[in-house]
Amino acid sequence: PLILFPRYFSILGNRLLKNDTHIHEFILLGFPTTRELQAVLFVIFLAVYLLTVTENTVIIALVVTQPQLHKPMYFFLGHLAFLEACYISVTVPKLLLILVARHKSISLPSCMAQLYFFIALVCTECVLLAAMAYDRYVAICAPLRYALAMGHRACLQLAAASWLLGFLLAVLKVSFISQLSFCGPGVVNHFFCDISPLLNLSCAQRRLAEMVDFISALFTLLIPLSVIILSYTCIIRTVLLIPKAQSRKKAFSTCACHLAVVIIFFSATLFVYARPRSADSRDLNKLVSIIYTIVTPMLNPCIYCLRNQEVKDTLLKVLLIPIKTVILDSCDRRP
Repeated sequence: PLILFPRYFSILGNRLLKNDTHIHEFILLGFPTTRELQAVLFVIFLAVYLLTVTENTVIIALVVTQPQLHKPMYFFLGHLAFLEACYISVTVPKLLLILVARHKSISLPSCMAQLYFFIALVCTECVLLAAMAYDRYVAICAPLRYALAMGHRACLQLAAASWLLGFLLAVLKVSFISQLSFCGPGVVNHFFCDISPLLNLSCAQRRLAEMVDFISALFTLLIPLSVIILSYTCIIRTVLLIPKAQSRKKAFSTCACHLAVVIIFFSATLFVYARPRSADSRDLNKLVSIIYTIVTPMLNPCIYCLRNQEVKDTLLKVLLIPIKTVILDSCDRRP
C-alpha cells in the first residue's frame, strides 16, 4: 500500500514521530499462544485467505465474462467481490507474518497505511451495500422505472460514489489519528492496526479522540444502514402485496443473499465501532474482528452462489464446458 501513496503515509509517519520520538514502530500482539497452536492458526488463516481470494476472483470473472450476468445487481456484486479480495488482503498477510515471525513489529507509516486502507474499505462496503439495497428496491418496488433508474451510467455513478466516499472518509479519520501522541511500549493488542487499539495507546486528548471516532463511526455505519432498512421495509411491503406465492418466493430469494451479507457485516461492525469505549473489551473485539475481516469475505461468495440460482447456473455452465469438451474429444478419437 505504501507504493500507492508514499508521500501521504510518510507525512503521517513523520507527524507521529514528531509527537513522540520514543515510538518508531508498534508491536502487533496478534494471538499470543503456544508455537504449536500458532502454526495451526497459520495454516487455517492461509487456507481461508487463498480460498477467499479464489472465490471472489471467480465471481469477478463470471460477472465480467458472462453476458447473462451483465445486470445492475451483478455489476455491484462484482464490485463487492473485488472489495472483499482487497479487504482480506489488507489484514491477513500481516497476520500470517506475525504468526511465524519472532519480531512482530510494524513501522509507523506501514501501520498508518494498513489503517487507512482498512477504514477506506470498511466505509466503501457500507455505502456499496446501501447502493445494492437501493438497486433491489427499484427492481421490486418500481420495476417499470428500473431500466431508466439503474442504467449503466447510474450504476457507474453509484459504484464510483461508494469508492470515493469510502476513501475520503478514511483520509479524515487517519489524518485525525495521526495528530495524536502515542506512549510506549507501543504494543497493539490486535492482529492489525485498528482504531480502538491505537486510541488505547494515545497519551493525550484520548477522550476527545474516542468521542470523535465514536460519532464518525455512528454516521458512517448508521446512514447506509438506515437506507438499507428503509429499502427493505418498502420491499417487504411490496412483496407481501403480490398475489401469487411463487412470485413472492422469487422476489424474496433475490434479496435474501444480500440481506444475509448485510446482517453479518453490520452486526459485527456496529458491535466493534458503534459502542462507547467504556464498554470496550479488547480480546472480545479481536474475536469479533475476525468475523468481518476474515469470515465475511470468505462467506459472501458462498452466500451469493448458493442462494442465487442465476449465479449457480452460470457457474455450473462454465465448469461443465471443459468436461464436455474432454468427453467430446475422447469420443471423436475413438475408431
